[in-house]
Amino acid sequence: MPENKVTPVPPAIGRRRFLRVSGLGLGLVGAAGAGGLLTGCTADGAASAGYPERPIQVIIAYAPGGGTDVGARILQPFLEEELGAQIQIVNRPGGGGWAGWNEIVRAEPDGYTIGFINSPNFMTGYLDPRLGRTDVSVESFTPIANQVTDYGAIAVHPDDDRFSDIGELMAYAEKHPLIVTSTGVGSDDHYASLALSDRYRTRFSVLHNEGSSDGISDLLGRNADVVFANVGEVMSQHEDGKVKVVAVMRGGKERSPYLPDVPTMAEAGFEGVESWSSRGIAGPAGLDPTIVETLSTACRKAINNPEHIDQLGSQGLEVDYKAPDDYARMLKRDDKSTRRLGEKYIWGPEAV
Repeated sequence: MPENKVTPVPPAIGRRRFLRVSGLGLGLVGAAGAGGLLTGCTADGAASAGYPERPIQVIIAYAPGGGTDVGARILQPFLEEELGAQIQIVNRPGGGGWAGWNEIVRAEPDGYTIGFINSPNFMTGYLDPRLGRTDVSVESFTPIANQVTDYGAIAVHPDDDRFSDIGELMAYAEKHPLIVTSTGVGSDDHYASLALSDRYRTRFSVLHNEGSSDGISDLLGRNADVVFANVGEVMSQHEDGKVKVVAVMRGGKERSPYLPDVPTMAEAGFEGVESWSSRGIAGPAGLDPTIVETLSTACRKAINNPEHIDQLGSQGLEVDYKAPDDYARMLKRDDKSTRRLGEKYIWGPEAV
């Protein structure tokens, strides 16, 4: 992503500014496994031969009823069928997700404790030096499979007469400051607005909320000008005419199947800026490659099951299975872009 000289991003609005930042700094992980994203093996390779022989715990770093939890529970019976083993979903909310992600990192690399990681959200927790989490990184996890890629969406009030499409919005934002929402410091929505300001000199002041529903309420109450969210979070409101989605932050010109009337940023002439929230399954570093193969094969079949795809699709969630190598590349790409924007705008010299 090319770097352009930009107009400084205006200070973020104070109300609901941080998503429990103090909580994000809690609970430093223990020594993470050395080695790369996909390498490593258990002390006794023979232990993986009969895997799985007992229930597998799947950690969800958020409370029951959230998007990650719902998606995991939809996947659960399909994955149980493919593995021939019981899947126990365990919710570990707290610390901005790190109560659960720490548990994955600290687990024995035996395949019986795995979980969902949310990218790029989880990356802020180890990239931001103010949080003191220095002994964990993307390589503290073994990627197994990506389940969902929920692309970013940009929405405005349907009665806003200043801009009716993404082109008019971008032109307006180059000259006038706009209040835009995010679901918290270091969230994918936050990085999406920073990426646009970084590349296209838009003048966005960020109002941080605790969820997309708060952002939509701020938009409808005229406390915000633009909502940055995900397709799955605004699809129904767009269909009902409560908000107007003007762009999907997806590379290329292939539109979202859940918002077929909305252009992608690339289609509208704004290349080079993508945003998504990915939800995938990972284990601790050092997971035996044989176990990774067993899990990823089962995940591929379960995630690509047409019934699973239909159930997630009803919520506007786009199934996007990625095998371990592809998922690892996706995470490394997220880490790189998140690190650059974070160092420049969140915890670096131009922090706002």
